[in-house]
Amino acid sequence: DLLQASAVELAAWVRGRIVSSSELVECSIRRIQQVNPALNAVVHTRFDAARKEAKAADERSDREGALHGVPCTIKEFFAVEGSPQTGGLVARRNMSSTSDAPIVRRLRAAGAIVVGTTNVPEGGIWIESYNALYGRTNNPWDVRCTSGGSSGGEGAIVAAGGSAFGLGSDIGGSVRIP
Repeated sequence: DLLQASAVELAAWVRGRIVSSSELVECSIRRIQQVNPALNAVVHTRFDAARKEAKAADERSDREGALHGVPCTIKEFFAVEGSPQTGGLVARRNMSSTSDAPIVRRLRAAGAIVVGTTNVPEGGIWIESYNALYGRTNNPWDVRCTSGGSSGGEGAIVAAGGSAFGLGSDIGGSVRIP
């Protein structure tokens, strides 16, 4: 099952041509579209760009990247070229990244394909992923509950099977505790 496999397994399957990157990206997109209305985890999508990147990945004969063709999501605090980078702050509503953060560049160099960015608490340090710009991210196991913060959007969409893996960060336990 593509929604249950690890990023390492998926990359091996793409390298072995068992599944295409395009199939993985479409699976991720469908799952995000299915669960995100209830979760509010993914706050910006780049589905068209991800589809183009997956097609290019499938056409490459060199599939050496550790994450070649694997879809992922990125916490909105990290710069993803062309995507909003607000930190959940209304005052930064119109801010978009003009280039990728170094870690995002490294993930792309390893072959990962970014399908979207995920919700964060306002300013980054809070116990739940809520802000006045995007609203609250809900827990995928019980949408009446919060997903936690500050990587709550990442945790929610990965747990719901919408992303093979995600890039979060941890100051107060948002990656370790949930």
